[in-house]
Order: sequence, then C-alpha cells, then structure tokens
Amino acid sequence: MEDKEISYSEEDEPKSLLPFLEEGKKEDKAGQFSDGEEHWEDYKLEEELAGGGNMGSKNPSEGVPDEPGSSMESLEHCLGDTNNIQPMKYTNRNYIFTLQRNLKELNDLAKEKEFVVQKSRGKLNTCQQRIKMLAKQLEYVDMEIEKEEESGDVAALSRFQAMRRRLYMELEKEKDFELKIALALEEDMLEMWQIETEQGKYKMLHEQLKKAEEELEMQYQERAKVRIWKEKIAALQAEENQQSREKKEEEALKQYEEKHKKSLEDAKRNHEKAVCFLQKSMARVHEKNAKEEVKIREHMERRIQAVLSLKNSITSNREKLQTLQVWNKAVAFEAKKREMKMREAILAEGGNVTKELFLHKRMLEHEKEKQAFQEQQKSRKIEIVSKILQEKAFIHKQKKSQSRTKAIKAGGKLEDSLMGRKKAWQCIEKTGRESAGAISQQSWCSPSACSSAGEGTASVGERSENIPQDVLSESSEGEKERDKTLVGPEFPGLWSQECDLHKVSKEDMDLKQLATSVDKKEIFKKKMEEFQTGIFHKQIVSGHECKRCTFYSKPSCIHFKDFDVGQTYKKKITLINASYSVNFCRLVGISESLKDFISVHFDPPGKMSAGMSCEVGVTFKPMINETLEGEVMFMAQTGSFSVPVKCTPKRCTLALDKELIDFGSHVVGETISRTITLTNSGALGTRFKVQASAGDGGTCIAAKASSGRTVTQLFSDHVPEQKGSNSPVMSVVEKKGQIYPDHSEKLTACAAGGEQQRTEMSRSSGFVEQLDQDVLNSRSDLDTENAHNLVGLSPDETPVEIMLGKVTEGEIGPFSSVKLQVLFVPAIPGDVQAEFVITFDNSDCEPLCFSAIGVSIDVPIWVTNPNIDLKICMYDRLYQDCVVIHSRAKTTLRLKFEVCKELSKHMELLPKTGYIQAQSSFSVQLKFLPRPSLPEDAGSYFNEEMRVLEVPVTILIMDKAKKVNFTVHAIVTTSDLEISPAQIDFGYCTIYEAVQANITLTNKSILPQEFGFVGLPEFVEIQPNDGLGILLPLESLTLDVIFKANKAKEYSFELTCKSEINRQFKLSCKAVGVHPPLELSHSLVQFAATALNGVSTATLYVMNSHVSVNHFTHAVPRIGSGDAAPVGPTLFEFCVPGGCPVTITPSVGTVLPGKKSLIRVSFRPTLSDQLIREEAVRRLGRAAAAGAEIQDRRKDDKRKGKKLSISKQQSSKQFVRDGGHKHLTGSKQPTAEELNPDSDAYMAAQAFLMRSFSGRFEKYVIPCFVASGHIDEKKGSENLSYSPYNTLYLELHCPAVAPAVVVTSDNGKNTVNFGDVAIGHRMMKRIAVQNISPEKLELGFSVLNPSGPFLLVRPVGMLEPGENKTIIISFCPDEDKRFYETLDIQTARTNLTLSITGHGVMPSTVCSVGEVLDMGYVIAREKATSTFQIQNTSTLTLRYSIQLDSLSPTRDKDQQRPPSFLISSLQRTEFVGTQNYNGLSVFSIFPTEGEIFAGKSQDFIVTFSPDHESLYYSDRLKVVLFGKRTAHVVHLKGAARDQPMFVEGGVPLDVPIESLAVTPPASSQEAPKGELPEPVKSILLMLEYIEGEHSVVPARTELRIGAIRTTQLASKKNVEFSFDSVPLLQEKGFALGAGKGTVERGQVKLISVSWVPPADFHADDPLLVTALLTLKSDFEECYRILFMAKVVSANAPTE
Repeated sequence: MEDKEISYSEEDEPKSLLPFLEEGKKEDKAGQFSDGEEHWEDYKLEEELAGGGNMGSKNPSEGVPDEPGSSMESLEHCLGDTNNIQPMKYTNRNYIFTLQRNLKELNDLAKEKEFVVQKSRGKLNTCQQRIKMLAKQLEYVDMEIEKEEESGDVAALSRFQAMRRRLYMELEKEKDFELKIALALEEDMLEMWQIETEQGKYKMLHEQLKKAEEELEMQYQERAKVRIWKEKIAALQAEENQQSREKKEEEALKQYEEKHKKSLEDAKRNHEKAVCFLQKSMARVHEKNAKEEVKIREHMERRIQAVLSLKNSITSNREKLQTLQVWNKAVAFEAKKREMKMREAILAEGGNVTKELFLHKRMLEHEKEKQAFQEQQKSRKIEIVSKILQEKAFIHKQKKSQSRTKAIKAGGKLEDSLMGRKKAWQCIEKTGRESAGAISQQSWCSPSACSSAGEGTASVGERSENIPQDVLSESSEGEKERDKTLVGPEFPGLWSQECDLHKVSKEDMDLKQLATSVDKKEIFKKKMEEFQTGIFHKQIVSGHECKRCTFYSKPSCIHFKDFDVGQTYKKKITLINASYSVNFCRLVGISESLKDFISVHFDPPGKMSAGMSCEVGVTFKPMINETLEGEVMFMAQTGSFSVPVKCTPKRCTLALDKELIDFGSHVVGETISRTITLTNSGALGTRFKVQASAGDGGTCIAAKASSGRTVTQLFSDHVPEQKGSNSPVMSVVEKKGQIYPDHSEKLTACAAGGEQQRTEMSRSSGFVEQLDQDVLNSRSDLDTENAHNLVGLSPDETPVEIMLGKVTEGEIGPFSSVKLQVLFVPAIPGDVQAEFVITFDNSDCEPLCFSAIGVSIDVPIWVTNPNIDLKICMYDRLYQDCVVIHSRAKTTLRLKFEVCKELSKHMELLPKTGYIQAQSSFSVQLKFLPRPSLPEDAGSYFNEEMRVLEVPVTILIMDKAKKVNFTVHAIVTTSDLEISPAQIDFGYCTIYEAVQANITLTNKSILPQEFGFVGLPEFVEIQPNDGLGILLPLESLTLDVIFKANKAKEYSFELTCKSEINRQFKLSCKAVGVHPPLELSHSLVQFAATALNGVSTATLYVMNSHVSVNHFTHAVPRIGSGDAAPVGPTLFEFCVPGGCPVTITPSVGTVLPGKKSLIRVSFRPTLSDQLIREEAVRRLGRAAAAGAEIQDRRKDDKRKGKKLSISKQQSSKQFVRDGGHKHLTGSKQPTAEELNPDSDAYMAAQAFLMRSFSGRFEKYVIPCFVASGHIDEKKGSENLSYSPYNTLYLELHCPAVAPAVVVTSDNGKNTVNFGDVAIGHRMMKRIAVQNISPEKLELGFSVLNPSGPFLLVRPVGMLEPGENKTIIISFCPDEDKRFYETLDIQTARTNLTLSITGHGVMPSTVCSVGEVLDMGYVIAREKATSTFQIQNTSTLTLRYSIQLDSLSPTRDKDQQRPPSFLISSLQRTEFVGTQNYNGLSVFSIFPTEGEIFAGKSQDFIVTFSPDHESLYYSDRLKVVLFGKRTAHVVHLKGAARDQPMFVEGGVPLDVPIESLAVTPPASSQEAPKGELPEPVKSILLMLEYIEGEHSVVPARTELRIGAIRTTQLASKKNVEFSFDSVPLLQEKGFALGAGKGTVERGQVKLISVSWVPPADFHADDPLLVTALLTLKSDFEECYRILFMAKVVSANAPTE
C-alpha cells in the first residue's frame, strides 16, 4: 500500500473512535518501537532480501559452465524482475498491525458484553422463579395459619407464624435482588448497543484492513518466489562445486595409492634390514643378561659374606663390651678402695677430707687434659708437615712440566707460597714455646699449632721421620691427586677456629684458603674483630634466628667446562636474599689461584628485601690448560658467604666396553673374530695404539703334561722417555704365573699407569727411592719367571694364535668410539691366553688393558655340538636327534659309534658304523627311548634326585685308533598324574541338590601336562573349566567333582582323566540317590544387597507332588532302591541356626498331597550385639580417660588460681564439686555384659559402627527336615516315618552393605511401635532420617496396605549429604488386633526397612448403672445428687468426655420439629424433657472429661437441681471415648414438687411435656371452706381379671405414696393419706391394702389394690369407680383415683 493511500485513510478516519483506538494512533506516531518489536526481525529479513537482490544475482553467475547457462540466465532475469517490486514501508505496516489489533480488541469487548448480558438475563429469570416459589409458600403458610387458629393449636400457630415472617424476609430480599439485576442488565445492554454502533462506524476500516492484508500477503508470496529462485541458483553452483571437488579427490586418491605402494616397499626393505640387526642386538642382549646374572650372583655372595662378618663382629664387640664393663667396674671398685684408704689416712692425720679429695681430683683432671693436649699437638704437627711435603713435590713437578715463560710468570706465586710456608714454620716454632692455657684462650688460632711448655722446636727432618707411612704414601698418588693438592690449602687447621666462626665446615673448606699469606690472616683477623664488635648482626624475625646461609646462588657453582686456552668465557649468576629481612652484600674477592684468570663484575645493589635478587658477572680467560678451583667471596650483613668456581679443560675420558674376550673352544685351523669397543666420552680427541703387552706377545707354549698354557705379556722395563716425560710406566703383575683354568673367569692382571716421575726432594727422597726399588725388584722377579717359562721354544716355532685385526692405531675424536677386531686362529691344542694394552699420545690418559682367552682342539673329526641336550624327556616316549660329524682329514675315515652298555637298551645310534669322506660331514641318527627301568640300568649316569641323565657317546676312528667323545644330556621325568583320593563316596544325595567332593590332581612330571576328564556321565560335573586344564610341573590342582542324582537309585561309576599323551587315570565313585517326599521351588535364594537393619524378603514354596505310589507312571519318593514313601500329609521343619539373621515363616508345617505351602524368607542384617558392646566399652574408656585428664587440668588450674580470701561457703561448695568429680571418675566402668542396650553409650557405639560399616557377604545353608505321616493326638509323633536322608537344603546368599539412610530418632531404632491405640483413634509419629552417604539421594517409599491402618502422611523427596528430614506415619486401627507392616525407604542402591507395629484395642468399660438413672422426687429449687462409676476394663488409657443432649449444639434444630406428643410413642426420639426456666441445665455431671487408666475406675457425680415443679424432668447422658465412640448412654429422670408429697402409679393420663401456658401452682388455688380441695391429678388404675382359670386369682395393681425429704421447711411432719368411698369400692369388688395411713419423710408407701368381679358384674361392660385420695402434711392435696376393672378371657390374646 502506498503512502498516499495510507494518509488518505487517516484523514477519513472518523473522530468518534473509542479511547483505545485514539491511544493506538498515538502509539503509531510516538512509540512505534514498542508496537513493532514483534515484526522487527521479519522486517530486517525482508529488507535484506529486497536490498540484496543485486548481490545475490552476481555471485552465482561466476564460474558456471556452459551447459546450465540458459537456466542461470532465466533465473537472473526473474530476479531482476522481482527486484523492481517496491516493498511496503515499516510505518504503514506498523499502522496496519496496530489497527488490526485494536479492531480485534473491539470485537472481543463486544463478545464479552454479550456474554455478560446473557448471564444477567439468566440471573433475572432465576430470581423471578424464586419470587414465584416464595409467594406460593407464603400462601400455603397463610392457609395453615388459618387452620391452626381454628383448631387452637398455639404451638403450631407460632411455628407457622415464624415461618411466614421468614418467607416475607426472603421475598423482600429476592425482590431487591431482582431490581439490582434489572438495573445491571440495562447498563450492560446500553454498553453493548454502544459497542455495536462503534463497530458499524468502523466497517470502512475493516474493508481497508482486508485490502492491506491482501496486499501484504502478495508481497510475502513474491518474496518467497525470490528466495526459491536464489536457492535454485545456489543449488546449481553447489552441484558444480561438488563435481570439481570429486575430481580433485580422485586425483588425490591416486597419489595416495602410489605413495602407499612406495611406503610398503620401503617398509619391506627396512623390515629385512631390521630383522638382521635385531638378531645381532638380541645376541648382545642375551650376552649382557648373562653377565648381569653373574654379577648379581657375585654381589649376593659378597652381601652374604658381609652379613656373616657383621654377625661375627657384633658377637666379638658384644664380648669386648662385656669385658670392658667388667673392667670398668673393677677399676671403679679399685678407685673407691683407694679413696676410702685416702680418707682414712687423712682422718688419721686430722686433715680436711673434702678439701684434700677435691684437690686430688683436680690434679688428676689437669694431668689428663695435659696429656690430651700434647697428643693433639703432635697430630696437628704431623698434618702440617705432610702437606708441606706434598706442596714441595708439586712445585718441583710444576717447574719441570711447564715451559720457561710459564715458570717465570708463576715464579712470583711460588715465592709467595714459600714465604707463607716459612712464616708458617716460624709461627709453629713460636707458638710451641707458649703455654697451653694461654693459647687455648685465643679464638683465632688453631689448636694444632699449640704445644706444651716442655717441648722444644724440632727440625723438619726430624718431624718427617715421625710421619706415619700412610701419610707419606699420599705423595706417590697419581696426577689427579696431585692436582687436588695443588688447589688445596698449605696449612690446614691453622685457622679452623676462625672458619668455624664464619660457619664454614672443615669438609667444605677449600685448602687453598688455608695456605694464604700473613696478609690474608690479618684480613681475617680484622673481620673477626668486626664480628666481635657487633658489625655482623644476627637476624631474628618473629622469634626465629636465621642460622642458614642468607644468600643463595643460582647456579650454586660457576663451572667453566671444556675450556680452550686463550678464549674468553662469560657467565652470570643470580644472588637471592634468603634471609628473613632486609640484607645487603658486597664483593670481597676471589681465591688466589683464580686472580690471574677470572674477573668479577658486580655492582652492589644496596639494601635488598627478602626474596629479591641481583646479578653477578664472571669472566674467565684461561692462560694455562689446567683444572682450576676456587671461590668468589662476598660479605653480607649477617656474615660472609662464597660461590665456588670450577674450571675444567678439555680432557680425554677413555673406556673399554669389556676387559676379557672369551673365544671358547675351537678346532685347530678355524678363524674366529671378536670386537671390542673403545669409547671416548671426553671433549678432547687423541691418538691411540694397540699392541701386545710384550715383544713376543701371542706366542704359545705347548704343555705336554697339561692341556692348558698361558701367555703372559708384560711391558718392557726400559721404555725410552718421550718429550715431556709423558711415557707410560709399566705395571707390576701381582701374581706370578697366573693361570686361568676356568673359561668363565675374567682376567684381572692388566698393565696400568704411566712412567713414575723421579724428582729430587730434600725431605722425601728416601721414601721415593725405597718405593722405586720395590717396583724394580718385583719386575725383575717377573722377568726371570717368564724367561723360565719360555725356555725350550724359540719365537719362530711358536705361532701367534690370538692377534689383532687391521685396526691397531688411529685417531679417536671427542665423544666418539672405535671398534677393534681381535682374531683367534687356533694352531696348537691347548689353552691360549693373550694380553693387550692400548696406549695414547695424551699424557693425561692412562693405558687401558684387555685380555683374550681361547681353547684349541686337534682331532681329525669333530662334532658340531659336543653336548647334545635332549631337554626333558618322558618315559616310554621316543625322542630323536641328528648328530652332525665333520672331518678335516684329507682321506676317508671309518667311524664306529658306541654307547655305554648300561644304556644300550634305551639309546642307540644309527648307523652304528660309517664312512666319512675327506673334508665333509656325516649325519648320525640318535634315538632315545627311556624305559621305566632307566634309573636301575643307568647307575651312576643317572641322578635320581635331579633326574638328570648324562650319557657319554664315543666315536672311534678305526684306522687311527683315535676317539671323539660327545655327551648326550637329558632330564628324564615321568608322565604320571596322581588323583587323591582314589575313590569318592558321595553318600546320600537328593535329586534336588548337588553334592560336591574335592579331589587333588598332582602332576608328577617336571613338564607341564594337559589333562581332561572325558566321557563324564550326565549327572557328574567337574569344575573349574569343566575338568580341562594344564598342570605345571609338580603342581597340584584341586578340582570339584559335583554329583547331582537324577533319580533315586544306587550309583557306582568311574571317571576317566586323560593326559595329552593319551594316558588314562581312573577315579571310582559311588553314591545313593534319594527322592524326598517334598521339594522346594527354589533351593538357592540370592538376596539383593541389603543395608543394615533393612529387610529383604523372598518367597518360595514347599510342594508335595507325591499323589500316587505307581512307579510305572512317574518317579516316586524313595531312598535309593528302597520302598516308596507313603502317600499322605508330609511334615516339614526349617531349622535356622542360632545367630543367623534369617527368618523363615512358617518354619514348621504340613503339606497335603498335591498341595504346596508358601514360605517367606526374610534377611535382616544387623550388627553383632557383642561387637556393639565392645565398641561402647572402648568409647567409655576413652571418654573416661579424657574426663580424667580434664579433671586433672582443672585441679591444677584450681591449685594455681587459689586465693586466700575464699569464704567458707565457697570452699564447702568446691569440696562438694570435687567430691562429685571423684565419684564420677572413680566409679567403675561397666563391662560389655553389664551394658544396657538402651543406654546412650550403646546407641552411640551402634551408630558409629553403622556409619563405618564396610559390608560383608555370608552364606547360610538351612536344612529342612521332612517326615511322612500325620500326628495323632493320642500317640503323638510315633506314627511318623522320618529319615535324615530326605532332608532338603536351602542355600541363602546374604550380602550386607552400609545403609545410605539411617534413622536418627528414637536412638536409631528401625522399629516404629505405636503401642496400644483405641479403635477409630488416630496416632501420629515422627521419624527422623539422615543421609550418611556422600551423594544426594532421591527417596522412594513402598506402598503400605491401602486398606490397612497405617498411613504415610508426609514422605521425603530429596536428601542432601548429611541432611536430616522427618517422616510422619499415622496409625488408625479399625479392628481389635495387632497390626504389622514394613515400609521400605528406597534409594538408588539400598533400602531402609522400617517395621511398623501397633495394637488396635477396643475400649471396654463397665457402668455401675443401667440405661436409666432415676433421681426420684425433689423439692423444687433444691438439689439431689447421685453417683455412678465407670470402670476401664481394657489395656489402654481411655480419654473420655460426658455429653448431655440438653447441651447439644443441635438442640435448637431439634426444637423445630413437631412436638413429641403429636407423634406416636413409637416414633418419639426426644430424650430431653422439662428444663429449668432459668436457662441452667437441670442435670449436671462432674467430671465432664478426663482419662481413665487401664484397669482403673472413675466416679461421676450427677446433680439434679430443678427450679420449678414438673414430673417430667429428663435428659440423656452419653459417655464418649476419644471424642468419637459412645460407650454408654444413661437416661436421666427426675421429678420436682412444690409440696413434700407425691402419688404415682397407674396409667398416665397427661402428656410428658409441659404446656406452653403458665398455670398457677395448685397450692395457690384454695378451696372454699367446708369443701374438699380440687384434685391435683387424676390417676387411672387398670385391673384385668383373667377368666377361665381353675383357681381364682384377683387382679392386682399398686399405688405408691411418698414423702419427700427436705431441709428447707421448718416443720417436718409426716404425710397422712386416706381414701374416701372405701365401702363403695369394696362393694364393687375392690380391696385396698390400706385405706389410710402415715408415710415418714423420705419413705414411699406401697398400697396394693386387688379386684375380684362381683356376682352381678357383666363382663361386657368395664367397671369404673372413682375415689378421692387425700394427703395431709403442712399442706393438703387431693388426687382423683379412677379404678377401672374388666374381665379378660384366658384364651383371648393380649394387646
């Protein structure tokens, strides 16, 4: 729709719109966002589609092939057409939507008003009908009123008048309501007409809206077409892209297949190579493993020896300690004796004993200290002298090894060290003269420099003579030890105490620091003075002193590794403040040995907080190719610290992978090759050379007497010295003529070390010369010994058998390895041994040695495998092998093969003779069939214990009379399988169960054997694995043989076990099958996992299917082949063992033939009572211990805080408290047996064990005994046939788990006992449950009996971990019996079972009065009381309440009924009679409510208090129990008189309800004088004479005259009565018991009246005689007595 059209419609819009339409217009102008939010997303989508048409038409055209070009062009053309469509603007669309919404609201409002009008009309019609009905009722009531006015019934008249008033009121209300409805209806109609007129005004708007909607729908359809065209274009483009993608995938797949083929080919080639290398590597691995095993054995032997030696040393030390203790005791005893003697001597002289003994002890201690100090001085002197000698030797070596330029440069340092050494000697000589006491006080001087006053200075030569031999031997160590000495201190110990003050240990102290000059000592002295004066401060933060090093270095050591001379190296380290507070550090310096090569760049950072760091730069420029060590020293606020520096040049680190090559045994003429690897793990390469250890290395010596020989190769004693004196020194062989008879041992003698430096030292020349002389003597001895062994053979006659390969010398680079080849060419039979040495050009590398050994054999023939191992063989089994024989002879040889005679029956070689061609091989077949007699025949060739057979086999060379032996090894074992026991007796087994027997199957062989039980009968099963398996050597396996009888008979059978070699082993079995008379539906019950105190229940049946003894039609119950069991009732009894948490109900019963009995099995796991008691006792013990500890602490606190100003009252109270605590702590704890199950400790222990319960699984087998027959009451169970073989067994699997939910209320009991509850009464109980699992639980509940008395009032849905919630259960019994149900609280894993019990009791009471309680006559406005009793004969306490009908809340409704006198006596239900005028109840009862305990009674007092005269006071009393059940109903009656006299009897002539008219009392109506008073009441006496009886029996009746006892009246006269017309009565046949008389107060007089018909009496007419009865007392009353008599026939029916 265009904008003009929209604006035109707005102008034409009528001005009489409703307010909501005007608001809609305002919203269109001002708040379009709020109305158009719903359509904003649609609008955006439409704008994008409309505006993006050009873009959508360009993209699909790119890359489209030629074939679909026409379709693409047509689609683009369509898109171009659709782009010309002008979409409707957002404002127009929004206006349409708003208008549509407003019109819809107008229509809804019209419908709503129409509905309201219809509803109002319905109400109006209903109201009008109601008015008509009330009018009719009013007319009817008016008619009734007129009738009652005519009849004079005042009561009915008043009732109808009240009804008319009520109807008038209702009619007026209905008319008012009708008027209101009519007004509301008019208003609604007016509004509806207004709305309809407004709808008529907006018809044009409706039409415009329809047009706008149609136009909008057209636009939507056009846009949908555009979207469809675009989707088609995108689909075509996607199809083309898919085709191109498929082509690319095909090409990629082809390339992938080609690559895959190439990779497979490469993998095959690599696999072939890997297999070759793998075999070699596996061989090396096997060899390595064998060596490791040998090492492990040797290590274990050494450990065993060490343990034994340790044991011996412990024993010897123990003996020494015992001896030492005895000696100490003896010394102490002697000292004591001497002290006693000294005491006696001093006392004899009269001196002071204490003083003399004290002086004596001080003198002894002083002498001991003096001796110890002297010994310490000597040891220190020896250490100083030894270090000085080492330094001199090193200086001499350094002068010769270094060049002159280096020597000149280093001369200054050496002179400094010599000066320091001279000063050190002067210090020693000077301090030696000082006293011991003075020197010990100096904190900076070492004790080693101190000597006693008596000792003089000694020369260096003399001191050197006293140096021990082990100290001097240090000077002859290798170059490494000398290097360590170079960087070590000159004088250890001189400043050790000073170093201790600096907290530097002796072991970590660098020796070079101790060899510093005197200037250095002064620096340290200043440092010490600074420390003593307090420059260094201890760090104490929060009470903790920082005792460790306050600065850490990262890295901890500065290591310049593999440096080159002339290069410059730089490193940075980080110093971290590790102290507790702010600290600072500064550089002190570096070691003397590093000053020329290392410079440190350090900018002091100032104060550093804890954890902060700073950097230090270290630059190293090496000038000499030597190892340098030292440290960079720093000073901190808390003391000095240092960072070690280590500089190591490039070195060669050479090693061999093995030191012994064992070639084994080989035949003369063969060539065997082995390799050994030389590895350099250092950064410096060198040149190496491999040579024999002597000039004639490799020569062999033929030993005629023995087959072994040794070639010992030594270095020459005189090797020309190389430049720089770096030639190696020849090693000294420790043992002479060492021979290696065992090929598995390693050679230990090898050449090592270089040429020893011979330096002239003035202090140690004698020692070095002596050492050199010893070495030379040992060498000369070896030379002469070798010369003696080599006599008889010249070098030309002894060929070299062990030689080196092609590589004998070359270069080995840094971090590389070289393989050296060693060849073994056996030439002469015997043992061969050779030794080789590898020398290096680098003087720092020591020569390496290795040895090679082998054995040469010289025979024309030889066997490839001289030891044929047949492994493990079994008896009576044939084993074959092929023996290959090789010949090195040049002619044909005739061979004969022989086996020893003892084993000729068991082993043979085929053929027994043969010819072997020249330089060829020959195969012989070896057959071995061991017989069982082999141990007896073989003799010494067979070891019975180890079962090892060694058979020597000889090959004879017939022409040369030579023989070659080879040995056949075998381990011979048996193939027997032993079954134990050999026979199984299963005994009696029912057909419903399986009997299991265990057998042990043992493999007697040392080979594993497969076995299997085959041909098993259908009633036998063998487990595990169905009787199949493998037995390891000498293994025993326990098998379960399960027998299940299928019928009642005797079984005897054999089981066959076969081995893998088809050997059979028999096992005989027998059993008796029993068919019992009863059977169980399930013999196995598997309970689900049941929580503690939960219940799991399963049901099964005991069935008696024995209905006939005909064994031809079916199997009958019998034992084995015995007689069949009789048909009849069969008894069963389940015997549950004690302590089993299983209940079976019923456990005893009888099953008739063809019937079955339901059995319920319940499993209720609980904690053991004994376990709970023990845990409770433990907890009580811990609590008592904790309480005692607390009490002790309190007592201690009380003692400490006690004050003197405590009053007597407070002290007495404290005494009472202490006494109470003593009583509690001193009371004896209960034992486990004495603990009460209801105690808190018991309950706490039970809760703890339940929460910590981890679960258990138990199995129970319950026997069910069966007996046939029936029980006679007279004979009992004598006629029962019982056999124990008919016993059935029920197996129960009972898993118990910890509960997820526990009951926390009622001490954790899972039983909810409501106790005794009255029938119809409801009781509720709350049960608290807690989730003790770590998971959130969703609880479910089982369904209680819907017809039962129990009801789950409030369940619980979810329980968080540890949460408590309450469940409410109610109990309302409807029968007099006990009720029991279980409620399962279900969780995902376990259930918690609550046992709910309750006893419904019928309340029973006994009332002492009957149905009527007559209070008698009472004077009006006086009271009379009566008591009755109700006894509770039930077992529960009864809650009662007393109700009176006169006080009932429904009393007013009952009074609306017609009066009872208008209703027949049979229909009367009114029990409430005359009531008091004052509104108070005539009858009152006390008590009105309360409880009567079981077996008790309650007395009730009824009070009768009338306020006016009436003979018809009555009420009904109800005894209601629990507010529901009426137990007793008592009708209360009473009469009140204004006069203290009454007459009663006869037939009543008045109604029992008082009249509404108030009549004056009879006493107020006074009779005129001289006349009798008006009778108060008429009494009718009916007498019926029965005619037709043989004996004359008069008709009789009674009349009662009473005098009321009262205390109000002043006069207490008796009542006198008299009848008039007595003669007339007698004439008519009436006889009175008393015509007149007197009645006392409180008494009742009975007057009998009899009648006999007179002679003139006519039976058809009844006789009526009137007489007046006058009563006189203080007042006078008169009663009219009507005597009516009639004759009744004896046969006539009585009414």
